[in-house]
Amino acid sequence: MLKSTIFESVAIFFNDGPFLNLNFYYYTLKNKKIETINIFFVSLYGITSQTENPMKKSIPLFLACAALVSFAFVKPDTKTTKQINVVIDAGHGGTDFGATSSSGTEKLIVEQITTKIKFLNKNENVVIHLTRNEDKYISLSDRTAIINNIKPDLVLSLHVNQSANVAQSGMEFYVANESAASEKSILIANALRTKFTQNNTIKSSEVKKAPFFILKKSVAPAIVIELGYLSNLSDRAYLIDGKEQDKIAATIISFISELK
Repeated sequence: MLKSTIFESVAIFFNDGPFLNLNFYYYTLKNKKIETINIFFVSLYGITSQTENPMKKSIPLFLACAALVSFAFVKPDTKTTKQINVVIDAGHGGTDFGATSSSGTEKLIVEQITTKIKFLNKNENVVIHLTRNEDKYISLSDRTAIINNIKPDLVLSLHVNQSANVAQSGMEFYVANESAASEKSILIANALRTKFTQNNTIKSSEVKKAPFFILKKSVAPAIVIELGYLSNLSDRAYLIDGKEQDKIAATIISFISELK
């Protein structure tokens, strides 16, 4: 069985005209070595041997051989690109408002950003799944069931923080204390955090561990992203700004597209 075939032509010259010495080089699984077979000589006047008069043959025959050589050994490109499936979980929803302020609510902010992530995805090799695409309450167990049914490559659960300390600000990234994919979650979370620090103005703390339900119960690598503090004046302005939301969504899509 031939694993691969390579065709090579070497030009040589005789007194009666130019010739091409054509050889097949091939690799055999049985012998595990390169074998060479000398096939024939081709002159500009047609197929001949070293002793024949090249003028007896015609050019069209040579051209036919050249065409055969050009197309017979083209190996088709069979490389395929892996499809990436990612679940974006917009936290809270419906009767569960999450963090609130006079300027907005957590449930609507993360829903807006989640919708933008799906809209901005133009990569045919990336499939974005949503646990909710409307203002609807979905329990944590139902969210986890959705995630584990999809069996995605990554889960990103988006949230907004709140604190009695109005000075507290910045993004936070959480992974599970223990889960089926905790080690991979940490690696991805650190890479995503780096991506955000490069592309966004809001500061970010180091990746932390937490016993959040979705993190513990998801079979895929999962990260909870607290996008900022709604209780902080600067973070709040950032979170409700449409252009900043676009940047958040674009950063996440860019990161997902780089996953392998």
